[in-house]
Amino acid sequence: MLNLDQIILAVPAILLAISCHELGHGYVAYKLGDPTPKYQGRLTLNPLAHLDPVGTIMLILFRVGWAKPVMINSHYFKNKRQAALLVSLAGPMANVLLGWVFYNVLKISSVYLPYSAFSNTLLLFFLINVQVNLGLAAFNLIPIPPLDGSHILASLLPPKASYAYARFAPYGRIVLIILLISGGARFIMNPIYNVLSSLLIRLSL
Repeated sequence: MLNLDQIILAVPAILLAISCHELGHGYVAYKLGDPTPKYQGRLTLNPLAHLDPVGTIMLILFRVGWAKPVMINSHYFKNKRQAALLVSLAGPMANVLLGWVFYNVLKISSVYLPYSAFSNTLLLFFLINVQVNLGLAAFNLIPIPPLDGSHILASLLPPKASYAYARFAPYGRIVLIILLISGGARFIMNPIYNVLSSLLIRLSL
């Protein structure tokens, strides 16, 4: 659980992470021919367009949460399976990219910033941004509906297997709630988070 100072610093980090995540989904869908995200005002970094109240509170308190999903109309896509994969990947990858930016800012700032209470707070803010973005990406890559990972997996499976997997979707939210309450979500997230962290460090400046 975070202390009050960390919660205060986490709020803007979470708003930015959520906005970039959903903008990533919407932008890629728009570039692939679907105007729906644009018409619904989702091609923006304005967090008010993307917030899900419960998901945001979960993110602030537990670093695990969600935003309001971007609505996609797959009829606009020429290759629906490929588009589903790219759109689903876009949100988590936007967070990984943003986490990479903050990691490098943290790395450089820790060397050149003079020691002070303000610089310590600033470095903590950069670190929280890294953690929030990697956490949001890792959580959304869990292959349980309605998370992005389920859409990624469905788009990679053969058609028959994908259809069978889609029948699991109505129960996905129940399974997800059970995992969140029991702590099982962290058990699944941690390996994904560690892989993303290693990738981020390897590709750092």
